[in-house]
Amino acid sequence: MSRELEEATGARIPARRRASRIRRNAWNGAIIALCSLLPCLAHAQTSKEINEQIQFWWSLNTTSRLTDRVGMIADFHARRNDFVQDPSFYFIRLGAHFWLTEKLTLSLGYAHMWRAPSCDDCETWSNENRIYQQVQYAANLGGARVLHRVRNEQRWQEEVENDALTGDTLFSDRVRYLVSFTIPISERRSVPSLVFSDEILFQFGEDIVMNTFDQNRLFAGIRKNLARTWSYDLGYMMVYQQKPSGYEYDLNHTLRWFFYFTPDRREAKSAHDPAGSEE
Repeated sequence: MSRELEEATGARIPARRRASRIRRNAWNGAIIALCSLLPCLAHAQTSKEINEQIQFWWSLNTTSRLTDRVGMIADFHARRNDFVQDPSFYFIRLGAHFWLTEKLTLSLGYAHMWRAPSCDDCETWSNENRIYQQVQYAANLGGARVLHRVRNEQRWQEEVENDALTGDTLFSDRVRYLVSFTIPISERRSVPSLVFSDEILFQFGEDIVMNTFDQNRLFAGIRKNLARTWSYDLGYMMVYQQKPSGYEYDLNHTLRWFFYFTPDRREAKSAHDPAGSEE
């Protein structure tokens, strides 16, 4: 009995023929699935692109202690591209700072960033608003001062397309962890200490698709005390940042010069660790 006759008359199809048909359907399904994945595979095979830049990053970070438990933060940052030739951003941060113990502190507040145009011929600046929460722990380990900091930020960034604001805002939640080591090399306060730090940043949100990893910041330099409440650190920072495309990266070689002002308004005054640093 022919196949057509079997199908027309409803005759039972032999098991061998049914198995052949099942295998044929499985292969067709596999081919369709593979073809649907081809755009994703092509995207995944896009070559990594790294854009190297030279930057200068300057800031003033203020942590004022008002009582045994309460203080305030006020920071200003300015970063330049092509060393000092072009603006990258300007940034301010304000907040309340709380001492749970002399080693453990909490902070929360508001920050704002003005972002410079993203290309040479562009003219449109954009704004970013942030709310942040932070916990910081600092203690001595041997002869070194070790600082751990976790900061959580809710960020609202204006979107720019074709050198114009779109009117839309991109929201993301960013989590940052920093560890810093300050190592004295002399008992004389006039001699700078060595500073090494690393901060890694991850971000999450509906619009964060290809770059959950945001950036990593490595720093090596010196810390110099200018007075009891004034100090600065100066050195090299490498910033490695993934862009929204997922395959584009910025590698920023940065000269970082941060000043710290830590006044203590209590009667019994003592030095304390600054709560600020990178934007």
